[in-house]
Amino acid sequence: MTAHRLEPLINPGSIAILGASADPGRVGGMPFQLLLQHGYKGPIYPINPKYPEISGVRCYSDIESLPGPVDLIALAVGAKDVVPQLRRAAAKGIRSAVVFASGFAETNEEEGKRLQKEFQACVAELGIPVAGPNCMGFANLATHAYTAFASVFRNIEPPKGNHETALITQSGNVCAAVYTLARARGVGFGSVINTGNEASLEFSEYLEYFAEDPGTKTIAGYVEGLRDGERFRRVAARLRDEGRPLILLKIGDTEKGAEAAASHTASLAGSQAVYRSVFEDLNLMMAEDLAHLADLTYLARFKERTAGRRLAILTISGALGALLSDKFVKAGIDIPTLPAEVQTVLRSGIPTYGMVANPVDLTGNVVNQHDFMRDALAALEGTDAVDMILVYAPGYLLERLSPAMIEAAGRSNKLIVAMDTGNARTRGDLEAAGIPVFEDTARGVGALASFAAWSERSRKPARTLDASRPAAKPAADVVLASARRAGATALNEADAKTFVSAYGVPTVPEAAVSSAEDAAAAAERFGFPVVLKVLSPDILHKSDIGGVKLGLGSPEAVRAAYADVVEAARRACPGARIDGAVVQKQEPPGLEVLVGITRDPVFGPVMTVGLGGIFTEVLKDVGHRLLPVDAEAAEAMVRSLRGAPLFGSVRGRPPLDVAALGRTMAALSDAFLASGDAIAELEINPFVVRPEGAGVVALDCLITLSPQPEQSAQEAA
Repeated sequence: MTAHRLEPLINPGSIAILGASADPGRVGGMPFQLLLQHGYKGPIYPINPKYPEISGVRCYSDIESLPGPVDLIALAVGAKDVVPQLRRAAAKGIRSAVVFASGFAETNEEEGKRLQKEFQACVAELGIPVAGPNCMGFANLATHAYTAFASVFRNIEPPKGNHETALITQSGNVCAAVYTLARARGVGFGSVINTGNEASLEFSEYLEYFAEDPGTKTIAGYVEGLRDGERFRRVAARLRDEGRPLILLKIGDTEKGAEAAASHTASLAGSQAVYRSVFEDLNLMMAEDLAHLADLTYLARFKERTAGRRLAILTISGALGALLSDKFVKAGIDIPTLPAEVQTVLRSGIPTYGMVANPVDLTGNVVNQHDFMRDALAALEGTDAVDMILVYAPGYLLERLSPAMIEAAGRSNKLIVAMDTGNARTRGDLEAAGIPVFEDTARGVGALASFAAWSERSRKPARTLDASRPAAKPAADVVLASARRAGATALNEADAKTFVSAYGVPTVPEAAVSSAEDAAAAAERFGFPVVLKVLSPDILHKSDIGGVKLGLGSPEAVRAAYADVVEAARRACPGARIDGAVVQKQEPPGLEVLVGITRDPVFGPVMTVGLGGIFTEVLKDVGHRLLPVDAEAAEAMVRSLRGAPLFGSVRGRPPLDVAALGRTMAALSDAFLASGDAIAELEINPFVVRPEGAGVVALDCLITLSPQPEQSAQEAA
């Protein structure tokens, strides 16, 4: 469906340019000249009443003068003229449009927002695909269908024969920069797309178009924000399952970066941590900058080769071997010590002063005995101790070593990489044999580390979870229904724990009480010491207002505490509903963990786990994963934390019950999904994780409710 809908936009058989010009420096002049320069075979219709013809091509005075329907029209007109011209184009039967004009929502001004709303309403009414506004345009390099005003397509020769890569970006300047960098590496682009403001067509629709094209083997992109998270996940999962690389640079890692992204394209940046979690789950290659994006796109040519995190380094310098080892280890690559039998083979051709353990110092001796490289590579290919082999050599020596490397690449599917410091003339031969070549050390390390992680994940089964909605528990539904009838926006702590315990989440023994005497009686039933907290659906952070008392050791202390927390709550939150207090058996101290679920604006429900206390607040040691989350995925989240060693044996303390924590996190996932859209946020803070076999217990629970339909309507009004 998407491929058919976008076909006239991305692969047009005829093109009209409204505002065409003979000046290639103008917005309407550049695409027209590119079409002529590169020999576009379809009909071209320049439209401009100022000219009878441009460069020998008949020019039309207006859209109505065109001889018939056209696949695509590029609108080089001002923002206020876009909608009227779109209507005229649709009336003429034109099937798609690209809008160059800026001055819409990206200005963040009222007039720009008004124009974009008008634009969106018009496009929805007309029913044709329209790219932009604020768009640089497209380039189909296989057919030379250019609607882009970018000089890179004029100055850089398009690829010949290889059009397997698509580039989709939400920035015109980034589009041009990545195209330039990647073409310098020999990447063969088929299409280059700048999406602009995406007022009509969203990034994921373009992604789906190329996913449906069997000729597109790799897709690279630059993302500021996605709007259709569900479509993105579906398409990215398809690419993952088909082994086609998807490589994205997503900005917004910092507050300023996210702020700049929003102001640049009026897009929703979302949580960068969630994006990274989604990207990893879908096995995307995540680029860190423009050069990294270009390098990963280059490496995607070698995706059939087997790569991984264990690397063998061959150099002619011990110092360079040490330097490269440092850089690779910092990038997450292992440099394992080679097995004894491999070292024996290497020692047969390497003097005693050269290292053979890894990195391997071939020494200058290889200059005179470069045939020894065949034996060295054969030994490394034959061992399971390494996944990749890197050869670092100056150009003249790399030329001598190339025959042995090419021969080795023909014997084994293990990735061999060349690091060239001297522009070897055999680069093309190496690449043709499946050996990527890098000249820049830092760029090579960064790209190989990302590619190795992608390749390694590609060989593992993809995570598949039951996407059906879990069955709701009657006891939990009763709690939600009661809160809805009362018009509550959140559950009080006791009701929240009743809700999660219905799904099997262990909670601390407690009782909700409405008087000091009842509190004292409950405390005596539990046994001292106890904790007492004010109970209110309107006070979510009770300790902040003095609403929590710990370590209460007598009935008198409990009575006094009840009066204190209720008074503190009334004083701090005079409008809050006070339901009394909750008395809890005070648990012994243990490792505290926060588990929460929120609704990401792009991708929907997402679970967060982190160590409690300062680890969450200060160190930001947290992990994220989209729901549903099963026990296996939950355990993986916990073990991915920087503080994961704290769950093991520490100073004689037995390991903690991570398995129980994983099962409980999966229960929370079920609870949230079973509630449909009723819950906005759910948080257990903290879980106390007990020793292995003893389980976990939730000490506090916060649940806020989504606005009811009538509330949402009032807020919108």
